[in-house]
Amino acid sequence: MSQVDYVAMSDEKLKQYLLEHHEDEAAFQAYSDRPRKRSSRIIAKVGDPDFDTKIEAAIRQKLQGAEG
Repeated sequence: MSQVDYVAMSDEKLKQYLLEHHEDEAAFQAYSDRPRKRSSRIIAKVGDPDFDTKIEAAIRQKLQGAEG
């Protein structure tokens, strides 16, 4: 059996893989760990003079990542 690269899979592909391979405990672990591994970095603080610009840039970056 070949090694599956769960990290390279999108959330949706990993979910589909998991639905098709119920017995794959490593896939389940990778899927359940994803929310905890997502970045929780602070983009801007209230009162930041560039607040709107930073938020818009972060949204654009997130959307571009979702498209690719």
